[in-house]
Amino acid sequence: MRLTSLVHLEIPMPVEVSVILPTINERSCLEVVGPRLEAALEGLECEFIVVDDESSDGTPEWCEERAASNPSWKVLRRVNAKGLASAVIDGFAVARGKYFVVMDADGSHPPEQVSRLVCPIADGRAEFVLASRGGIFGTGNGLSLGRKIVSVAGSLLARPLTPVTDPMSGFFAIHPRILRRAVLSPLGFKIGLEVIVKCHPSPIVEVEYTFGSRIAGKSKLSSHQVFEFLRHLSRLYGHQTSAPWDTR
Repeated sequence: MRLTSLVHLEIPMPVEVSVILPTINERSCLEVVGPRLEAALEGLECEFIVVDDESSDGTPEWCEERAASNPSWKVLRRVNAKGLASAVIDGFAVARGKYFVVMDADGSHPPEQVSRLVCPIADGRAEFVLASRGGIFGTGNGLSLGRKIVSVAGSLLARPLTPVTDPMSGFFAIHPRILRRAVLSPLGFKIGLEVIVKCHPSPIVEVEYTFGSRIAGKSKLSSHQVFEFLRHLSRLYGHQTSAPWDTR
């Protein structure tokens, strides 16, 4: 695996929130989501880190163009390094914020909810805030039937690992200190579940939201990713402990 350099990394002032967005061919989505993110977090010192896996549609170029007028935007171009979960970990490695937010760039995770995720961490009520789609069967309006089935089945399989209502959610905020508690080595795309199981954040707060539809393109979910998730789940069961959980 080889990483290229991060563009526009240097920020001369402290950063409150680092938003990490893994991408593959998401330019059309970012053209809509990007301005919404900027508006939703206006007044905060933020950085928007796009971790891109060799997009062919100009996604990293869009970020570089955006950075010309707003240096909060950065892009980490990855070469021969595929996978949403590993992209997020690479984003963690370069993030500078007091608080980290992980979200999809396709519009299914509304940028307007980011501040709701950060607030419980900023005021000391949580180490991990999960954007929940409303429980194991409340999978939101933006999911196709196939993705609803995968989401519900995955949630049922993951339920013994964590008491959160939506363990398949990929939209969350964390305090970065929890990342020092474990070495993360996820397979596939469910990095949030990996962080919960291995890093034991406490308390965990859940914030309910409505999962949206993709702005453009199509889901990257494939049978291979489902298989990788099952392998990942097997690994996480091997790490399960009897540590108490505190969710609110």
